[in-house]
Amino acid sequence: MTYYPSNRQINIPYLLKIGPGKFDKIGKYLIDKDMTNIAVFWSEGLEDIFGERFNNSIQAYGINIIHKQDVRFINIEEITKVAFNLPNSLNAIIGIGGGKALDFAKYATHLLKIPFISVPTSASNDGFCSPNCSLLVDGYRKSVKSSIPFGVVADIDIIKESPQACIYSGLGDMVSKITALWDWKKAFLKGYERYNDFASLMAYNSLDLLFIKHSFDTSSPEFQRSLVTSLLMSGISMEIAGTSRPASGSEHLISHALDNISKYPKMHGLQVGTASYLCALLQENPETDSLREVLLKTGFFEFVSHNPFNKEEFISALRMAPTIKKDYYTILSEAGNFQRAVKLLDSDEILRALIKNNIV
Repeated sequence: MTYYPSNRQINIPYLLKIGPGKFDKIGKYLIDKDMTNIAVFWSEGLEDIFGERFNNSIQAYGINIIHKQDVRFINIEEITKVAFNLPNSLNAIIGIGGGKALDFAKYATHLLKIPFISVPTSASNDGFCSPNCSLLVDGYRKSVKSSIPFGVVADIDIIKESPQACIYSGLGDMVSKITALWDWKKAFLKGYERYNDFASLMAYNSLDLLFIKHSFDTSSPEFQRSLVTSLLMSGISMEIAGTSRPASGSEHLISHALDNISKYPKMHGLQVGTASYLCALLQENPETDSLREVLLKTGFFEFVSHNPFNKEEFISALRMAPTIKKDYYTILSEAGNFQRAVKLLDSDEILRALIKNNIV
């Protein structure tokens, strides 16, 4: 099968501020881009914590907040309803917080074709700078195409105060590039997918930025800044590829399945990081040893083992995962790999500690 490059436009964030003290300068960043009328979507409870600082920054530059709300739902139908009832005078939409608020704001701006400014308060996944959203569609979590943010403002002083689970979730989402890229390349070689060398290179380089430059101390500001930057580059790699393939493969299918069947789903990156280790073993991925070392030395495995996965649910997710996306090749598409994966849950010492029987 022969593929030819398209003339598709590639977007990247035009406003990009990562570092300490950036949150209090949001007003200046917005006015510099002539964004004077905005809507703001907050993660629940965060306006009580950061609202005064945000309002002071906005008011100092005469910016009008035309609409604001806490995000409590991510149903695609409800987001669409809210988006098309927003005033026409909006210049931009700001999302402040974590996954739900950012995905809500991102999809609303995608519908309205206006700029989205992403203000993550944690580094728990690459969604703050990806061209996709994780939304509820007909009651199920699905990855929905949207638009990459116009701007990202990530204040490291705020991110370093986020719960430890958020850092480990971001780490788990980052290492998933190892298995996702393997799945993508294999799908290309089998004639199922296009492949973009530059997007692949950027995704690999995002891993190098995080793990080669610094120690494995997840509490250090240097590590956290590199984690944010690496997640951002991962998001941009998806925009370049025109698909989520550089950052999402078999491990993400398992996570989506866990979201749908688990009584108490865990944070996205904790699910993805655990699934990545299992999928790397299935793939006989040449980077498996490196992935294992990173998750051991950073404490990821130890953290997850304190609240392990329910084995019955995990096996059900493994069975469901290949059905999540039609015509989407991953290592889980291969006959016999479900049985191999189940055996690994029993034979691998690390997986036995992460996935256990009779866990509620």
